Amino acid sequence: MNFHGLEVRQKALTLLRGGAKNADVARALGVPAGTVSYWLHIDRSKRGECPGSHDPSCPRCDGRALDETAYSYLLGQYLGDGHVSHYSGHRVPNLMITCADAWPGIADETEAAMRAVFPDNRTCRVQRIGCQNVKVYSKHLVCLFPQHGPGKKHDRKIVLAPWQKEIVDAHPWEFIRGLIHSDGCRITNWTTRLVQGVRKRYEYPRYFFSNKSDDIRGLFTYALDLVGVEWTTLARGSDPFNISVARRASTALMDAHVGPKY
Repeated sequence: MNFHGLEVRQKALTLLRGGAKNADVARALGVPAGTVSYWLHIDRSKRGECPGSHDPSCPRCDGRALDETAYSYLLGQYLGDGHVSHYSGHRVPNLMITCADAWPGIADETEAAMRAVFPDNRTCRVQRIGCQNVKVYSKHLVCLFPQHGPGKKHDRKIVLAPWQKEIVDAHPWEFIRGLIHSDGCRITNWTTRLVQGVRKRYEYPRYFFSNKSDDIRGLFTYALDLVGVEWTTLARGSDPFNISVARRASTALMDAHVGPKY
């Protein structure tokens, strides 16, 4: 185990008291960011600077206003690449959405949605190899994501609560966008045709959504039906894991409201 001496700790506190950010101090001194945060918390506690108890309100429990547009997007992200967990050492559970480093714009949009849905809670990012986990902590996560449960999503029933269905019905494109940003993609197919003796190349876009859960695929196609997007099911072997959108009018709609990952 790597222990940090009193001198390193004091340097960190001096920088922090001067207004430096936790992450900058951690990088400068080669100390884990969590350790720096802990030192700052203890220092503030000793000096009587800790704020009172933090108890944000909940749209479901307290009737707080909910940004439904952001929630619809975040719900799609959660059903795709997100999960709620509660570690034994933490007071409250966390919602974590895994975002690939190849698409930094999606990570930014995910974090912005988290902040809109949980305006009184702080968000954070944890870097992993090839991806980053965008997280928010709240004791009300299960209130807003009742689909949470033990095991993998495709091994259990996933059904929207009536109030969630109302939000998806009102904001289907945001829900579709969240699902595509998590478990979908936009690709460009091509083919060649002989035109007046000259072989020409033609390109056309296509959208795919892949998920093992029959219920989640069903929610995706339900939202597509709401906005008039035609789709087909493509089987991978004997498993119908893929939803395809390939017709020109439908891909044009998807391009207008979703577009490529970024």
